[in-house]
Amino acid sequence: MLLIVDHVTEYHYDRPVRGVVQSHRLTPTRCEAQKVLDWTVSVSGGVQGGSFRDGAGDWVQSWTVAGPVTDITVHVQGRVQTFDTAGILKGNREPVPPEAWLRDTALTTPDEAVRALAASVAGQEPLSAAHALSVAVAEAISYRTGATYAQTTAAEALALGEGVCQDHAHALIAAARVAGMPARYVSGYLFTDQDEIRHEAAHAWGEIFIPGFGWIGFDPANRCCPDTRYIRLGCGLDAAEAAPIRGVSRGSGEESLSVTVAVQTQEQ
Repeated sequence: MLLIVDHVTEYHYDRPVRGVVQSHRLTPTRCEAQKVLDWTVSVSGGVQGGSFRDGAGDWVQSWTVAGPVTDITVHVQGRVQTFDTAGILKGNREPVPPEAWLRDTALTTPDEAVRALAASVAGQEPLSAAHALSVAVAEAISYRTGATYAQTTAAEALALGEGVCQDHAHALIAAARVAGMPARYVSGYLFTDQDEIRHEAAHAWGEIFIPGFGWIGFDPANRCCPDTRYIRLGCGLDAAEAAPIRGVSRGSGEESLSVTVAVQTQEQ
């Protein structure tokens, strides 16, 4: 499938700030499931800084914007050819061993409910256990926008029983780690047709490491593994670490932002 992405993030400060530094994970992963045909990232008033490929194989690019500045726009545009690999991440070069992804974070620290999820798949072989966990998370957390916020933890989302794709991903990877399976949070894009309008184009899911297969993606929010509708950007231990844009500003201006993402397909 040929996917076309137009992603705009606008930052506004209620008073001018002296400068902004950002770190981007906005470049699609180099893997067999996707091929970048063209891709650009621009930052209004920005100067491109250093870049590197991290231990997970993600491309990280820094930007600086000199002040005084009150408005910044980050614009991502590109085309990606996608291929169905049954959710398996193939061809991504990453030197960090899978065991590094067993660590908990503040957003994924397990409680009794998370441990109960993990216990529900005890005794199953890893691939079956991972699929069963994804189904269990989908049934435990109903999709509802506005029910949670950026700092909601996996345990809190499970207790509430409602959330969005971020909460599904956090609950899945938290339970997988309790079960002894390396797991991580993935950010990216999702093409949705008219029958699937409830999920936003900017999307998140989980990956679990399965011996003999490698990393496999699981999306409890859509009850599936990533296919040709998905574009993978990057990963981290949780949503904060895998965020497509992270940044700091110098000054006392209060920040607000708006995000619009459009993902379309084109007949070939």
